[in-house]
Amino acid sequence: MTKLLIFMAASIGGAIGWWLGALVGLMTAFMLSIVGTAAGVYVARRWASDYLA
Repeated sequence: MTKLLIFMAASIGGAIGWWLGALVGLMTAFMLSIVGTAAGVYVARRWASDYLA
């Protein structure tokens, strides 16, 4: 369950980062997608360790 949560949060974070970065340019979209993915993984892991463990 935790891995599915992390996967979903990473996908959503990456999509939000891409959407925000695409307003500026392609490379900005790529970089913000990486940042959004990492943020999604971080938030999901913290949430899972606090509430699912």
